[in-house]
Amino acid sequence: MSRRAAPMAAYVEGWHVLDEANRIFGFDAWDRRTLSTRCIWTRMREKQYATAYTARVRIRVRAGDVIIVREGSGTGEGRGGTPGEAHEIGLRSAETDATKRALATFGNRFGLALYDREQAGVRHKPDKTPDAAAMGPWVLHGDNGKQRATYDKPEDFVEALRRTMSRAPDIERLFAAWEQNLATVRSLNRSLKQQGQDTCDVAQGLVGHLKACAVALVPEKEATGEPNGRDVPEPGVKVDKSTLAIAEVKRVRSKEHLKYVARQPCVICGRQPSHAHHVRFAQPRGVGLKVSDEFTVPLCAIHHQENHTVGNERQWWQDRKLDPLMVASKLWEESRQLEQPPEAGNDLPRKQGSG
Repeated sequence: MSRRAAPMAAYVEGWHVLDEANRIFGFDAWDRRTLSTRCIWTRMREKQYATAYTARVRIRVRAGDVIIVREGSGTGEGRGGTPGEAHEIGLRSAETDATKRALATFGNRFGLALYDREQAGVRHKPDKTPDAAAMGPWVLHGDNGKQRATYDKPEDFVEALRRTMSRAPDIERLFAAWEQNLATVRSLNRSLKQQGQDTCDVAQGLVGHLKACAVALVPEKEATGEPNGRDVPEPGVKVDKSTLAIAEVKRVRSKEHLKYVARQPCVICGRQPSHAHHVRFAQPRGVGLKVSDEFTVPLCAIHHQENHTVGNERQWWQDRKLDPLMVASKLWEESRQLEQPPEAGNDLPRKQGSG
């Protein structure tokens, strides 16, 4: 008879949740108050005094003019050589437990995932055993949305999709076929990731094949600007793909601009420090790509996390009567002006007058 493995115990230290609260909310933006304590048990045990306490704690987090209140109850036991020592340890343990339970309502960073028995919201090491979702089947759709074939193996689906894109007669039909199967491609990537396989080659290979098919469908005159192709760039010359006939979305990256945005107060509540939040609907979504850095606005940690938990970001901004793209455009213009070099002569010392 095999011995059953002991369950793994999960625990979050009290100092850790307090440190996380200071880091996320800010030292001066939250506080806790003990509402009640009660000694429910005390006796001698193994020549030591032992006690048990219950406590109730209230947490208040200030985000501008808004105050968020959470409460939690906890228990704690204490042992000591004297009654005072035992009561102090038991009381402190109960208050810490109540504090952790109150802060856990703010999410996994404060130990909320410990109450999830299935651990569905926790990052795990990749499971090498494929589950039912990873086994497919994978459905291939045509450019009209109708189901064409079903495949039990991911590699068969990928190969069939490549053939479908290669046979597309024009650009419109090509991108229609890609859009109809994009959800399945994403599901395939998630399934391979669950098995611990590298999904980069699959995703990049399909995107690269899509681009190659699109280029092949562009008339030579439109692609090069000349029928004989004399304007084809020389090898090694970097091409701005946003100016091509089939243009890619231009995504600007600027670490200095992100730092500038993060130095601004939160556009919702005015708190600092802030995070540089990328407005997701500013550009078409790409596989593993964020929008351009020029579409960023400052959000505090609370509102940044809240924004990423909603499905409709556009509605989230409309509910707060704010236009994030207008704010992002203004910040982009400001940071660009700061990066411009001073005009010639402006940095020369002025000649002192005699009067």
